[in-house]
Amino acid sequence: MFNNTPGGADMVTAILRLPAVKARTGLSRSTIYLRVSEGTFPAPVSLGDRAVGWIEAEIQDWLEQRIEASRKMAG
Repeated sequence: MFNNTPGGADMVTAILRLPAVKARTGLSRSTIYLRVSEGTFPAPVSLGDRAVGWIEAEIQDWLEQRIEASRKMAG
């Protein structure tokens, strides 16, 4: 995790690797990458030559949007 705001504000960014994203969303690796390519899932950020991760807050926002949409359809 790192502090990404000037002046040391309280905002901390956490990066999730693929296993954590799969566990949180219940999606498979192929579904995650398919939805990224479709633009319906947050894109990963490069962590190096062969490593990517997802911003935790973006994954959480995506989950909350899915929950909200699901509740609207059910109600």
